[in-house]
Amino acid sequence: MPPAKKVVNRVTIQLRGGNAAMVDLGKMLGPTGVNMALVKKEYDAATAGQRDDIVPVVVEIFEDRGFQLVYKTPPAAFLIRRELGIESASAKPGQVSAGTLSQAALRRVAERKLPDLNTTDLEKAMRIIAGTARSMGVAVGE
Repeated sequence: MPPAKKVVNRVTIQLRGGNAAMVDLGKMLGPTGVNMALVKKEYDAATAGQRDDIVPVVVEIFEDRGFQLVYKTPPAAFLIRRELGIESASAKPGQVSAGTLSQAALRRVAERKLPDLNTTDLEKAMRIIAGTARSMGVAVGE
């Protein structure tokens, strides 16, 4: 078995699924020396089914300038905004409401986000997502 490659750098980038912008890739990956065209090609192919979602990816860069992409779930705030159909959260959370998230919508967001949360219990995941919603000025319905 060959020895494992040594990771020399990790870069986390949040890009639009299926259509990563080379400008954003260049800003984050330019100093690392990794082949950005290959990163874009692999990212776009892997996230084509999630077009227009924000899909975070951790780019692990090895000593030989090779790379590995580790995909994450979209940010909770993005998923909540999409469920509500709003562009942005409240400018004054706690004072001005940005909308109300139903329990069904809360469950959908928690199920989607569950792989990246620090729990495996759906009820606890829902509480985590509800906290994110409240910090955005979004009420959580009963």
